[in-house]
Amino acid sequence: MEQLGKIIIIIAVILLIIGVIFYFSGKLPFLGKLPGDIVIEKENFKFYFPLGTSILISLFLSLIFYIIGKFR
Repeated sequence: MEQLGKIIIIIAVILLIIGVIFYFSGKLPFLGKLPGDIVIEKENFKFYFPLGTSILISLFLSLIFYIIGKFR
C-alpha cells in the first residue's frame, strides 16, 4: 500500500503542474510566438507548427522529471 500511495502522490503532482501550465498559458504572451515557430498563411489556409515552443516545453518537462527522479 505504501508504494501505491507514492504513485498517487506523483500522479497528483504531475497533474498539478499540468494544470498550472494550462492556467497560465494564456497569460504568457511569448508562448506560441517564439523564434522557430513556423507559420504559413495563404488565402484560405493557415499552417502553424510551434517548433520553438515545443522544444522549450520539452526542456522544461525534462528538467522537472530529472528533478523528480533525483528525489526518488
